Amino acid sequence: MKWEKKGLIYCPDGSMAWARHTALQPTPLQISEDIIRVFLGFRDDAGIGRVGYVDVRADDPQVVMRVSGQPCLDIGVPGAFDENGVIPCAVVRRNDGIYLYYAGYQLGHKVRFIAFSGLAVSTDGGQTFTRHSQAPIIDRSDGELLFRAIHSIMYDEGRWKAWYGAGSEFLAGAQKTLPCYNIRYMESDDGITFPRNGKVVIDIRDDEHRVGRPYVIKTDNRYRMFFGAGSETDPYRLAYAESLDGIHWTRKDDQVGMVLSSEGWDSQMMAYPAVVSCNNKVYLFYNGNDYGKTGFGYAELVEW
Repeated sequence: MKWEKKGLIYCPDGSMAWARHTALQPTPLQISEDIIRVFLGFRDDAGIGRVGYVDVRADDPQVVMRVSGQPCLDIGVPGAFDENGVIPCAVVRRNDGIYLYYAGYQLGHKVRFIAFSGLAVSTDGGQTFTRHSQAPIIDRSDGELLFRAIHSIMYDEGRWKAWYGAGSEFLAGAQKTLPCYNIRYMESDDGITFPRNGKVVIDIRDDEHRVGRPYVIKTDNRYRMFFGAGSETDPYRLAYAESLDGIHWTRKDDQVGMVLSSEGWDSQMMAYPAVVSCNNKVYLFYNGNDYGKTGFGYAELVEW
């Protein structure tokens, strides 16, 4: 696999109070022949995330067409699972609109934070979203106590198939506690009701404490997963795996075809990949240094 890095697309300039910094976890959806809408988690001065978007040209994503002036999904009500931030994870079209699966955050007392999956629906083309419910659609369960967030979902072979990050602990690090989670799989009849537990499909290895943000596409009857893998000394790098059934995966990190730049916005970290096919081109959107504080950019596929 070979990608050509195209560079930085957008980084907040600090002019909007709700989107002061960070453009986290790019989640793309082609909304017209000419435009890809990239949903992002923008953060305020307190670090609280809200979902907004950046529209880019489908034939040249470095050209920004529009930036949302207001959140299309704001934080939840006090006490709700998403009271301290919302971040986009996966977006799909359905007959009744656009479904946004997002991670909602609460701060903890004995752990730094917890995060679970919510669902919001748009009927105006992705300008605004309304919560399906104020409760998460996948909440904590045994073995998945602290983190459960859907990052890829597709209707395939008559079922909704979802790949998500889940975990139950923080590990002690040199300077702070480290969230520990892996990648799991589950299915649903309707894309809304899910089982209480899934199956681990990509586990941590070596010195990793997390593998996450699985972004799955299907080409030529093969599932391809792009994800992030991190350790305490290597905060995040891009990783890759392949599967014939979406359940049994082989990691092929050496084939991801993307390395850190020698300098600039993605010279220290690459994280939160999302891959989209558009007008006979394939793009990979991702974050760079410091978990998206330097914005998001993209690469274009040269060859599989």
